[in-house]
Amino acid sequence: MANQAKLQLIASMVIFGTIGIFVRYIPLPSSCIAVVRGFVGALFVLLFLSLKKSKPDKKAIRKNFVMLALSGIFIGINWILLFESYNYTTVATATLCYYMQPIFVILASPFLLKEKLTAKKVICVLVALVGMVFVSGVVQTGIPALSEAKGILYGLGAAFFYASVVLMNQKIREISAYDKTIVQLGAGAIVLLPYVLLTQDMGAVRSALSPFVLFMLLFVGIVHTGVAYALYFGSMKDLKAQTIAIFSYIDPIVAIVLSALLLKESMGIYGVIGAVLVLGSTCVSELPEKEKT
Repeated sequence: MANQAKLQLIASMVIFGTIGIFVRYIPLPSSCIAVVRGFVGALFVLLFLSLKKSKPDKKAIRKNFVMLALSGIFIGINWILLFESYNYTTVATATLCYYMQPIFVILASPFLLKEKLTAKKVICVLVALVGMVFVSGVVQTGIPALSEAKGILYGLGAAFFYASVVLMNQKIREISAYDKTIVQLGAGAIVLLPYVLLTQDMGAVRSALSPFVLFMLLFVGIVHTGVAYALYFGSMKDLKAQTIAIFSYIDPIVAIVLSALLLKESMGIYGVIGAVLVLGSTCVSELPEKEKT
């Protein structure tokens, strides 16, 4: 069972790592993509549960509804910022900025979760920050151009909101991962829908909905959200949290490799050094501490 769960987890991480490639070919505002992803993903997970002859636990959902809804809103904002980041910088850089999320969690956990902040984790935070300096391009070119800087800030903003979701999920108890996902995705989409209707030219959006764009939207909603989350949460019951945390870094590695191969996005030697520092430090920070004897 453990090997099958690992394969499921690896598959979900690979799928998550390819989303930036697909979003690049959807000529719609980030908020529109986020709304579709939320609705389609939630419906898919709901269908997945029905096929398993399982129903959402309404009592558990009601008990945690406020926190679920708020975390769902944060998920929607997180998606918008991440997709905007793809528009202003490379997929590789945006993904690396996004994977500052574990660092934010580490820094916040002593205050919000009463977890001990060890010397190792402090060092990992500092190393990751140095890595971000390399990735940003400051070392070789000075202050990045406005568009590149906006992409980096959007990516870091997405990481902040994702970290907030992770921390909030620690407070949500006695509810299945699938029920949690349905409510969070649905809540994010519902809250973002009025924003989209008020801020976007729906006529222009409709004119952009070619068969290809519709296919890409459904693909991102079903595969990158529904299937990926089903695989991800389905793997959790048979794996240790530490294993899940370490395997999660497959996602940015896939994104970086594909952005170089398919989008011809070159990071340069400093970008590669920064990537190693960011991914290496965040991975090391998740390794268990040795017990003192």
